[in-house]
Amino acid sequence: MLTDAQRSAVRSALLGRPLALCFGAGVDSTAMLVLLRLAGLRPSVITFADTGGEKPPTWAHLARIQALLREWGWPTVDVCRKATLSTTPYDDLEGNCLANETLPSLAFGLKSCSIKWKQQPQDQFLIGVSRGPARRSAHPLWRHAQARGQRIVKLIGYDCGKADRRRAAAAGRALGPCEYCYPLQLAGWSRADCVRAIEDHLGADMVPIKSACFFCPASRPWELFWLAGHHPELMDRALHVERRALTGRHSRFDDVDFGDDWEAMVRDAPSFPSTKTTVGLGRSFAWNHWARLNGVVDENFTVRRTRRARFIAIAAEQLQVDNALDRRACGALP
Repeated sequence: MLTDAQRSAVRSALLGRPLALCFGAGVDSTAMLVLLRLAGLRPSVITFADTGGEKPPTWAHLARIQALLREWGWPTVDVCRKATLSTTPYDDLEGNCLANETLPSLAFGLKSCSIKWKQQPQDQFLIGVSRGPARRSAHPLWRHAQARGQRIVKLIGYDCGKADRRRAAAAGRALGPCEYCYPLQLAGWSRADCVRAIEDHLGADMVPIKSACFFCPASRPWELFWLAGHHPELMDRALHVERRALTGRHSRFDDVDFGDDWEAMVRDAPSFPSTKTTVGLGRSFAWNHWARLNGVVDENFTVRRTRRARFIAIAAEQLQVDNALDRRACGALP
């Protein structure tokens, strides 16, 4: 999997530098662990950001990775979570959306939910916080790097696909107090290479599902069928988040702009009008509306539990080869 040239490229960029690996618990970050081990490199710290919305299979994969890291003699994953004030009525992203009657920022084409609930908690774990609910001392790696005049290198699992190359270009190399590096791109690994590396070196059962909140606006229709089939209770909660946001105090739907309110359109309209306004978790489509049209929910907009096997089968038919879990995403009822 790793040629001499690839190994040299990775080692020349990272050898002898303080390494902090950001583990997302998906295919790319899992493959990044394999790549570093093959290159003879070992991160000093590995962090995972818990938004409170990860799917159960992601937590199961994280537990398997923890066992693997102990076997390798590597540092285990430190789970980081945003700290909120005692007076704040929520402590996770789902609660934030419900309390403020809004959707994750990605539904509006923004990225603040990722920055606030993923990036910042991991940065604070390393750098420390002087005051407030997140107060903590700086990690020893940070103190050691500062004493030596070094910058911590944060390892991010972006592969060589077009989308990840765009993300890496947008993020750059030196944002904030740390330098960013993308080992998979140094080695020229595509998503297919990442899946193959995991299968060859860890086993096919270690290929994880895509790590994302169960109410992530980037979810594709096949993933919605998957969620309804495997975790209908999570789909119910996602639909509730959307309904509260689109019928709450921040809703932009009114009789003048759309001819009807959001609730009526979800229940009765065959489609939403063409608009630049975000109409739901899918940005251009509402999950509640999609669920009604596809027979996923009953008249109370609760997932039909008796149709779970059918939803799983549809998800298997619709998923594409470049999706994270690919061959393992759809299977029998748990």
